[in-house]
Amino acid sequence: MGQLDGKSTLVTGGSSGIGLAIARRFAAEGAAVYLTGRRKAELDAAVAQVGARGIAVQGDVSDLGDLDRLFAEIANRSGRLDVVVANAGVGDYGPLGAITEEEYDRTTSINLKGTIFTVQKALPLLTAGASVVLLSSSAALRAVPGLGVYAATKAAIRNLARTWAAELAGRGIRVNTLTPGFVETPGGDELRAAFPHGDGHTATEPSPLGRAGRPDEVAATALYLAGDQSTFTTGAELLVDGGVTQL
Repeated sequence: MGQLDGKSTLVTGGSSGIGLAIARRFAAEGAAVYLTGRRKAELDAAVAQVGARGIAVQGDVSDLGDLDRLFAEIANRSGRLDVVVANAGVGDYGPLGAITEEEYDRTTSINLKGTIFTVQKALPLLTAGASVVLLSSSAALRAVPGLGVYAATKAAIRNLARTWAAELAGRGIRVNTLTPGFVETPGGDELRAAFPHGDGHTATEPSPLGRAGRPDEVAATALYLAGDQSTFTTGAELLVDGGVTQL
């Protein structure tokens, strides 16, 4: 018997990395898992890994029309959502003085606007006792030169979780933040590669444990927040960063 048997779940940005690891873990625990992603080929490959419980809905979380189509699909197929993981996010290297309007718009639209409207549009489908998990980043808790805009969006997500936890408590809906550190993912590797040689060391140091995290380690914490083991946990932030922000 799985920890999420019979649950209807959504993972945005589920095509690769942390999102894919969460989707795979949720499906292994018995949940139906809706996955979103912007690129169809990657999304189809991800669903093939998730298995029969995975359902692909291509779309961009910063596009409200795509979100409307996503939630119409979930309403038609399942009629409800028990878990929402707002994972979709991007980051660009851009120190002050080199931040472009295009990079700013892309980062804030996907990370912040996308998170806000994903959760807002999910509200009619959320069941009593549902769990909402927002993905932040350890970059929001420490200074990482070159990641100011990205860190600002992730810090905002942490505060949204607090506010929404208070607003939705009356419905029994829990909202928590999951904050990874340096985790080996394609997106993270691409971002770290953008740092100039000899710069950005705080973004590339693995952790006090001497290694980077694995996506499945973040997925294990997402499972805890999604399931019945955390029914008295809301408004919290769980760090999965190998101690990098605390030690």
